[in-house]
Amino acid sequence: MQHSAVPDLAHTHTRPIHWIATATAVAGVVALSSLLPPDAATAAQAAADPKTGAARAEAAPPDPAAAAFPLECGPVEAVVQKKATGDLDGDGRPETVAVVHCDAPMGTPPDGVYVLTRDAGGGEPRVVATLVDPRERRTATGIAVRDGAVLATLLGYSSADVPSCCPDVTDDVKWRWKNGAFVRSDPGQARAV
Repeated sequence: MQHSAVPDLAHTHTRPIHWIATATAVAGVVALSSLLPPDAATAAQAAADPKTGAARAEAAPPDPAAAAFPLECGPVEAVVQKKATGDLDGDGRPETVAVVHCDAPMGTPPDGVYVLTRDAGGGEPRVVATLVDPRERRTATGIAVRDGAVLATLLGYSSADVPSCCPDVTDDVKWRWKNGAFVRSDPGQARAV
């Protein structure tokens, strides 16, 4: 019988307890990693300045909480219900579309839909367009910015006789910046609710 120069090591022979210990350790690592949120993605590259070719920092979209809206709310405040951001005019800086209404204690106050921008220096956000005026008695149930266009779903009324509680018309609408103004189109026809 020939003996190996290397001593027989106990840890070189797997036993069921080794597999159980390994599985327990892997399960612990997986469980712990699911509790920790991933870091924010940072793969986006900064856009290049057309004049210098150097990378420029991405501008933050205007914050609707810092804007003054053309809304008369009396003793209550204006509330931003929804918002969406994106570059609407192709200048490389994002705009914010905000759905705003008065914070009424009862009922469903009508929404205003506003476009906010800020100057190249990053100043205060300001309203540059009103897409839906609250006097139209509309409620925006959805708002998005896709491919440079504003998309919205609006609830409304077929006549002034319809009570405010019960909108009976739904419109899917779209606005696109064209020749210095937002032009509205209705991709779908109005639907009765």
